[in-house]
Amino acid sequence: MTRDRRRVPDTASGTSEGEDESEGPDDRSRSLRILRVAQKVYPDVAGGGAYHVHALSRDQVAMGHDVTVLAVAPDADGDWPHVEQRDGYTVVRFPPTAAPLGNAVSAGVAQFLRRVGEYDVVHTHSHLYFSTNLAALARRLSGTPLAVTNHGLYSQTAPKWVFDGYLRTIGRWTFDSADVAFCYTDEDRDRLRELGVSTPIEVVANGIDTARFTSDGPRRDDVVGDPAVLFVGRLVDGKRPGDALAAFDRLRDRVPEAGLTICGDGPLCGDLERQVGERGLDDAVQFLGHLPYDAMPSVYRAADALVLPSEAEGLPRTVLEAMATGVPVVTSALDQLTGVVDGGGETVPVGDIEGFADALMAVTGNRETYSPRAVVEDGYDWETTVERTTAHLQRIVENRC
Repeated sequence: MTRDRRRVPDTASGTSEGEDESEGPDDRSRSLRILRVAQKVYPDVAGGGAYHVHALSRDQVAMGHDVTVLAVAPDADGDWPHVEQRDGYTVVRFPPTAAPLGNAVSAGVAQFLRRVGEYDVVHTHSHLYFSTNLAALARRLSGTPLAVTNHGLYSQTAPKWVFDGYLRTIGRWTFDSADVAFCYTDEDRDRLRELGVSTPIEVVANGIDTARFTSDGPRRDDVVGDPAVLFVGRLVDGKRPGDALAAFDRLRDRVPEAGLTICGDGPLCGDLERQVGERGLDDAVQFLGHLPYDAMPSVYRAADALVLPSEAEGLPRTVLEAMATGVPVVTSALDQLTGVVDGGGETVPVGDIEGFADALMAVTGNRETYSPRAVVEDGYDWETTVERTTAHLQRIVENRC
C-alpha cells in the first residue's frame, strides 16, 4: 500500500539520557500506521489519560498518519460500536472478559494483537493495564516496535503493595519489552530506573491546549463560594477527595463565604454527599458530576483555586489546565508535581489536612503572588507534546528498518 508521506515538524525540546542537547529526535519523516493500545478513550470514559489518547490520535491523523485505537469497552452490556471512525482515526472496541482488581481484560484485544505486524508501531498507554502487558508480549513475538507511555506508576483503584510487587516483576518486564518508554517528568524517569527498568526513556511533558485554557472567556455560574475552591477528578480512594472536603471545612472556619465545587464522579460520590450533610456544608458544596471537556475552561475560570490531594499521580492534566487558566493550585507534594507547581501554587504532604487548609488560605488570599499561567507556558504546550511523541515513534520505526 502506498502511503501519503508528509513532513512531521521536528520541534523537539529537551533531551533523552545521553542525548546531545544540540540534537532532537530523528526527524526523518514518514507516514506511520500506528496501533494505539489504550484501555480507555474519550469520550467513552472521562479522565486525563483517556483524553490524552483521543487528542494524540486526532492530531497525529492531522499530521498525515493512520491511527487505530484498540480499546476495551467500558462495560459488556453497553451499546458500544465494535468499530467506529471518529475525528479521523479508527476505534476498535472489544467487551471486557473479566476485571480482576478493576482491571478489565478482553479476549478480543488479545486476539487482535496477533495482527500487530500490520502496523509500523504499537503505542500503549499506561503499563498498569492487561492490554499493555499483552502488547509487550506481542512485541516479543512479532518484532513490531513498541512504545509505552507511563501515565503514572500506581493505580488509583488498588492497594499500593499490590503494585509494588507488580512493578518489580511484570511491570518491569513490560517496560523492558518496549523500544522506548515515555515519562512526563524527570522524576518519573528516575523512578523507573530505580525499579530496574533498562529500556530507553524519553521525557515528554504532558502538554495541554494553552489556547483553549486561558483566563479570557465565559465563567460558569454554578461554581460556588468566595473564594471558590475546585476539585476536579474521579471520586476514588487514590484521589483522596475526602481530604479535599476536610481541608475545605477547615478553610470555611476561617473564611465563612468560601465554597467547594466538586467536578467528577466515581464510587465515593455517595459517601462524599453524606459527609457534606454531616458537616452542615450543604449550602457551601456543589457537585457538578462529570462534565464534557469543552465545558472545563469556563469551570476553571470561575474558580480561585484548584485542590488535588492525591496519593499518586502522573502529571495530571487538571493541574496544568487550571494553571493555564490562571488558577493557582494546591496539590500533594509528590516528586513529579513539586517542580511543576513551583511558582503556580503550593504543595502539601499527602494526608496533611491542616496543611491543605493553610495552603488554600495562602493561594486564595494572596493570588497575585502566584504566576500559574507562566509556569504552563514554559514547557507544557500540547502541540509540542504531539510533535515530540510522534518524532520518537518515527525514530524507533526507522531504527528497526
